[in-house]
Amino acid sequence: MDCVKAGWLAKSKGHWEVTEVGRTAFAEFENSEAFYREACRLYSIWKARRDALIGEVDAGTVESEIGEAAETLNVTFEEAEEQAWAQIEAYLKTSDPFEFQEIVADLLEGMEYHVSWISPPGKDGGVDIIAYTDPLGAQGPRIKVQVKRWQSKVDTDGLRFFLATINGSDIGLFVCLAGFTKDAESYARSQETRRIMLIDAERLVDLWIDHYDRLDDVARQRLTLTPIYFLTPPK
Repeated sequence: MDCVKAGWLAKSKGHWEVTEVGRTAFAEFENSEAFYREACRLYSIWKARRDALIGEVDAGTVESEIGEAAETLNVTFEEAEEQAWAQIEAYLKTSDPFEFQEIVADLLEGMEYHVSWISPPGKDGGVDIIAYTDPLGAQGPRIKVQVKRWQSKVDTDGLRFFLATINGSDIGLFVCLAGFTKDAESYARSQETRRIMLIDAERLVDLWIDHYDRLDDVARQRLTLTPIYFLTPPK
């Protein structure tokens, strides 16, 4: 709780992540006791501000009751967020491989790229989707996409196999629900002549949400998402 209220930790889709402020604090306070004392100090500041706000709004409200209500709200929101993400992730992991391939193609269309080819069932030579930045494919780079609904992360060897299909003027997109190993991510970043983007399940869903308004009805039927507005606890 101290680190959360200090702004050093945040929860997203069921996963705890260290914030940029948290990374800075981790580097600054090498001594664990000093690190903890600073978290407690920032928590005290947050608590003092909250108590002052409580006093302005309703002087007769008991602080312990407000604290319990805030904690309940926080748990409820986090549980709802985790449950929603778990359902989306499970749906994608159990979807038909070719349906999942269509979802990725739909996303590219929603991002205003022009999909010229989607691999039919069978061997694809390492490329599942080809898209361009213009309808005729006369301008800009060619986008080659590899789509994997794997339950295990793509390693460096798997990434090398896909990179072998990427020419100097191409852009490679590797979509894998399980994500990529640290070595594979490092290998992708080290590329100087070949451009490649790695997309895991979270990144895919984030892009889907960002471009949802641009998707056609058929695409939305493949992965229908409905926003729900939730009362979230103050930060």
